[in-house]
Amino acid sequence: MTDSTVDQSVPPLVLIDPAGTDRHGEAARLREVGPLVRVELPGGVRMWMVTDYKLLAELATDSRVGRDWRQWTALQRGEIPADWPLLSMIRLNNAMARDGAEHRRLRRPLTRTFTRSRVEGLRPRIDQIVATMLADLPNHVGLDGAVDLRKHYAYPFPMQVICELIGVPEAWWPLFRQLIDTVVRADTTAEEYMATQQKRHEMWQRLFAMRRAEPADDLTSAMIAVNEEDDDALTDEELEDTLWMLIGAGHETSISLIVNATRALLTHPEQLAEVRDGDADTWSLVIEETLRWDAPVGNFPARFPTEDVTVAGITIRKGDAILAPWSGVNRDPSQYGTDADQFDIGRQPQRHLAFGTGPHVCLGPALARLEASAALPALFARYPEMRLAVDPDELTAVPSIFSNSVTSLPVYLGAARD
Repeated sequence: MTDSTVDQSVPPLVLIDPAGTDRHGEAARLREVGPLVRVELPGGVRMWMVTDYKLLAELATDSRVGRDWRQWTALQRGEIPADWPLLSMIRLNNAMARDGAEHRRLRRPLTRTFTRSRVEGLRPRIDQIVATMLADLPNHVGLDGAVDLRKHYAYPFPMQVICELIGVPEAWWPLFRQLIDTVVRADTTAEEYMATQQKRHEMWQRLFAMRRAEPADDLTSAMIAVNEEDDDALTDEELEDTLWMLIGAGHETSISLIVNATRALLTHPEQLAEVRDGDADTWSLVIEETLRWDAPVGNFPARFPTEDVTVAGITIRKGDAILAPWSGVNRDPSQYGTDADQFDIGRQPQRHLAFGTGPHVCLGPALARLEASAALPALFARYPEMRLAVDPDELTAVPSIFSNSVTSLPVYLGAARD
């Protein structure tokens, strides 16, 4: 697959590991290539990657660089197959994939309903779910005496929270988990991708019909009501993609944040001891440093210049695709110093790009932080003797360009404390 004509100074093409096997090592090697690198994704699709923290932050706020996939030159030329699995993260009809007035129109029903007060009001229910799942963890201990904390805690907890918030019936939760997993996996086939798109459309249409007939106290009902009052209302397809974005991001981000923070503390016992003696503010430091050190999102596509732009002395042509390596730039030594690879809850300042920046910044940071602030202290208080059941080097990365975490987190719980 070809890309736009580029300057002679452009560095050589670098193949991206779609499975994220060594994400931070790969990010470091890409930084050595330069602040702007040409990369190739599965299927031979080429994009630009900005490896420098400040340059990526500037690009994400540059009015000449948008998120509208209809600007993608390669897609316009028919070079991107319609069944390319990674398109599900790009070719969406929601605020994440539009700019300007359209971005504001598509974002409006969500900002009017998914409010900070609604999120903060979830705390009692979140605490209840956490307590129930922590009490149930010993029931999932395997023959080796270990329990997979990702599978039995970090995974189902945020999924239940976001599904209850949106109003997805409990019987549907396993299917939605399966559909989301299919989207983020690196080994998803074209056939699986097309089937997922069709199935999620069917499920959202069923949910919309249910909530229009019988509104409930959930986000779907609220968005439908607000949307019907709007003179510039969202179509059902746009509403589908908006809620799909919310359930996907609200699920995956929190899973990885909880898993990555737990792993970080269990492999840094001196900092864990400091946290145990601390308060809620100390846990906040843990959450922010985890978001920097091991951001839940590895790479996120895509942005598209609406005109030629120059980055680090190299021209990115109008309509070329740009991949944002959020986890990679959060360890950029030019931003964080020579100890950027070290986990340090005392690091100051703790600024990071884990949730992106600019007009398309993630809408869900408040929920992710709320969930982590409930899940992590309660976990370590309930199981103070908890330790990893395997060597940290044996943990396997989630096979995904997007998600940055591990497939399992086996731990020995030790004695529970009531």
